[in-house]
Amino acid sequence: MSDLSIAVVGSGANGASIGADLIEAGHDVTLVEQWPAHVEAMRSDGLTILMPDRELSLRPKAIHLCEVAELRHPFDVVLIVMKAYDTRWAAELIAPAVGSRGLVAAVQNGMTTDAVAAAVGADRTVGTVIEVSSTMEEPGVVHRHTPPERSWFAVAASPRADHVAGLLAASGTVARFDDIASAKWMKLVSNCSVLVTTAALGLPMADAIAVPGMRDVMVRAGQEALDVGRARGHTPLPIFGLTEDDLADESAIVSTMLDTLYERFVVPAATTTVLQDWRKGRRSEAGDLNGLVASEGARLGVPTPVSDALVDLARRIERGEIAPEPANAAPLVG
Repeated sequence: MSDLSIAVVGSGANGASIGADLIEAGHDVTLVEQWPAHVEAMRSDGLTILMPDRELSLRPKAIHLCEVAELRHPFDVVLIVMKAYDTRWAAELIAPAVGSRGLVAAVQNGMTTDAVAAAVGADRTVGTVIEVSSTMEEPGVVHRHTPPERSWFAVAASPRADHVAGLLAASGTVARFDDIASAKWMKLVSNCSVLVTTAALGLPMADAIAVPGMRDVMVRAGQEALDVGRARGHTPLPIFGLTEDDLADESAIVSTMLDTLYERFVVPAATTTVLQDWRKGRRSEAGDLNGLVASEGARLGVPTPVSDALVDLARRIERGEIAPEPANAAPLVG
């Protein structure tokens, strides 16, 4: 058994999957979750992770957000697996429960590391990248499309992040990066290519890319994110197990990443987190992905017409003016 006390803040599909892997590896894990029915289901019936070739069932320690204030023992490591827009308040919520030498890792999409650092201090913050595909439609049951052998994480290369890297190794392959901010931006490039573009069509990722003209839209959205990242000072880095040689052709970086994502991580019928949120009537992370690219592009003088169009489309969907459907490809493809 591990002598580390670990919390997973945000124990939805991905958080619960990671937490389950850590529990199976013998770690002391507490799942903190904002969906009351999910917490109660885990307490009464346990947590089930359904994977393509196996099933994992266990009974985790699970608490409601309101119970964080009742915690008496500090955590050594906290993994925040919330939506990007929930990062700041979630970090502030858990901060009093983090040990004096504890670490908090932002295991999320988007550029969330600074938000965590603002709550707990840069010296206790660990930047990470996550590539895990899963869904949850009913409390207590997760469908994980990428089991640990097909999941991927990146963690800052600093020695103080070793504990985080070691923990995430129980849930997937872990790469270490000296420049974790650039690695996170590269994941944002990938997310900007795929998440909103496919969700806007209301289709699984594998079906959306096959719609005439959509692959080009996805590449152009990713290229805008890459260009804005360069303007921000980020260096293109090989993530998803790619090598520097794979990115040697700068004109093909985005298409190479897109093809790698689909080859290694996308499974038939899998939908993005953005579409899952919309189907549940929830706001998506579009503003923290393509929206960030659009706002930073405007600030830095980098044109982002595709990102602008995607953000507008996402806002219209979230206002209920239009539905996610294949017809939305027309204005994007032009």
